[in-house]
Amino acid sequence: MSSDSAIQMKTPSTDTVELTILMPCLNEAETIEQCVRKARDFLTRSGIAGEVLIADNGSTDGSQAMAEALGARVVPIPQRGYGAALMGGIEAARGAYIIMGDADDSYDFSSLMPFVERLRSGADLVMGNRFKGGIAPGAMPFLHRYLGNPVLSFIGRLFFNIPVGDFHCGLRGFRADAIRGLALQTTGMEFASEMVVRSALSTLRIEEVPTTLDVDGRSRAPHLKTWRDGWRHLKFLLMYSPRWLFLVPGSLLVLIGLPLVMILLRGPVHLGSNLALDVNSFIAACFLVVLGVQLIVLGAIARTFAGKAGFLPKTTRAERLFGWLSTDRLVQIAGLLFVTGLGGALWAVKQWSSVDFGPLPSPLVPRVLLLSLCTVLIGIQTAFAAFFLGILEIPFRRRQQS
Repeated sequence: MSSDSAIQMKTPSTDTVELTILMPCLNEAETIEQCVRKARDFLTRSGIAGEVLIADNGSTDGSQAMAEALGARVVPIPQRGYGAALMGGIEAARGAYIIMGDADDSYDFSSLMPFVERLRSGADLVMGNRFKGGIAPGAMPFLHRYLGNPVLSFIGRLFFNIPVGDFHCGLRGFRADAIRGLALQTTGMEFASEMVVRSALSTLRIEEVPTTLDVDGRSRAPHLKTWRDGWRHLKFLLMYSPRWLFLVPGSLLVLIGLPLVMILLRGPVHLGSNLALDVNSFIAACFLVVLGVQLIVLGAIARTFAGKAGFLPKTTRAERLFGWLSTDRLVQIAGLLFVTGLGGALWAVKQWSSVDFGPLPSPLVPRVLLLSLCTVLIGIQTAFAAFFLGILEIPFRRRQQS
């Protein structure tokens, strides 16, 4: 049977479809036919009961008719965006498994068996790795290949402990019910990151297989915008990791600033004949502590809210944090800091008054005053953060009461 006759086969009913090959499409008339042919040929050769599904995002170049003429099913997705098209396609898919890939002929839809085998063996998400499978010359821009993708993939592995070397490979397979259960939200290119991160946070089984990337067959520029979409991916990774966005930087600032404050509290420290750390260094150290504490408080609030809202899992450590962190407790800590700082400031003023508000013989007094004012500032910031946490908790308290 030829491939052209094979495409006329009736699409299997929902109950018998094992695999949906899903392609998002926006004006891909130059390449859509090659992609659909390869996908249909793969289904015929492998004997897999499947369908080719085109999630059309508003094409105006006749891509829809071309795909339908070759036996693909086309579903219109009115909301624009890479993620929106894929979410609509995932909802419309009939297969138990879905393999998604761009309709620009850069991915080889005729060699999908490694993905199917991993899915059949129990994987929930199977990522392609273009760096292991091979990238054709000119197929990936220099910045993407040597900066953007490696850096963002490293950040993803660091933040979320995900065993994936090619975080943004567009060719990937997954169990339809598993990914639908994640209720993914992002509508842009960052959808690729959300799928991987949310799968990892939900402890889905993630595996990886080598795949190839060829030069796409389009004459126009790709929809992907290097800096805009790179930033959107990075922003998503940071927002889903309060630990790395807030807690780690805040802790580092405190660990650097606090020892410096203690060392410089009594006076300057000479590091050489022409180098000394004095009051300016003391001021900088105090500011590091203020900023670090503020980031730690924001991180604790963000992690608490994320757990209660359900978009980050409730780990044992997070549960202990939820149980301890409350508006009342934060206000108590803020009050203690405020009173301590105020006491130190009053002591410094009293020392100054003892010399009739003239020059101070000891460098300790102005340093105590500055440290005390910073403590007061931390207390005030913590108090306002406590009430912010209380506002965030209102809908959760109402939900529990209803």
